Amino acid sequence: MAKIFTKNLFDKHVMGMDGTEIGTLYNIIADFRTGNLLDLVIRPDIALNTDGFRMEDGFILIPFDSVRAVKDYIVVDKKVSAL
Repeated sequence: MAKIFTKNLFDKHVMGMDGTEIGTLYNIIADFRTGNLLDLVIRPDIALNTDGFRMEDGFILIPFDSVRAVKDYIVVDKKVSAL
């Protein structure tokens, strides 16, 4: 994946590979010792059924490994991010 500044990712919409609108990127969790990005913290879309997603404080946590593309949207593989 090409290098992208994290400031360019904030407030981007996140969708599944099937086109399902998941929500809006709120934050990113990183391991400061290794520099690895661990999770996307997503403010869920109001119409989304959040069953099957890992939740914390009302936000969806999706492993960064599930990111498949970053363009106008952040596209994630929901199979990888499922509980």
